[in-house]
Amino acid sequence: MSHVLANTVPEAVAARLDAGLAALDIAPDDAQRERLLGLLALLHKWNRAYNLTAVRSLDDMVTKHLLDSASVLAQVRGPRLLDVGAGPGLPGLVLAILKPELDVTLLDSNGKKVRFQRQAVFELGLTNVTPSQVRVEAFEATPFDQVISRAFASLQDFIGLTEPLLAPGGEWLAMKGKASDEELAALPDGVALIERRALAVPGEEGARHLLTLARRTD
Repeated sequence: MSHVLANTVPEAVAARLDAGLAALDIAPDDAQRERLLGLLALLHKWNRAYNLTAVRSLDDMVTKHLLDSASVLAQVRGPRLLDVGAGPGLPGLVLAILKPELDVTLLDSNGKKVRFQRQAVFELGLTNVTPSQVRVEAFEATPFDQVISRAFASLQDFIGLTEPLLAPGGEWLAMKGKASDEELAALPDGVALIERRALAVPGEEGARHLLTLARRTD
């Protein structure tokens, strides 16, 4: 089914995705490329009816959604990954496609966005993704090795709300525009910044960063 979807994406847009992934040093196999293009086609189609994202054009979706999500692939090890505030499933769906050994849970309280997640999982044949419609405060699960978010509120809220969901020795991955020193200064005493990494998203001029955080062990 993803093959049919992928064929609806214009060649120029597919070439933009190929070039961006190559710039990120990511080499998807044919099935992964097909699924990424299928996800793009589904997102574009659903967005016209359900307003899932403010990003409208296929070109912009390639940059701001697919490549932005893929830019953190090297820092995602899982094996169990929780994507909090996943919206239409980003970055979780992209990461699950590119790293099929991951076990990804998508968490969002917005019904129409989780319906899209479920449809994408079904149409793309993804067996390693579990969409969940629930507020993070009410979510109960076996703790995860990594918890990621691309569009959550403040770092303080992200960590405070998901602390019970992070396994011992686990990591928080916070995708941010500019990482403000004020936010970092407000981190709980028991949490440390492990790495602040600038992300070079092909085609994206705005600043992007990935903050990796963990519980202090000292």
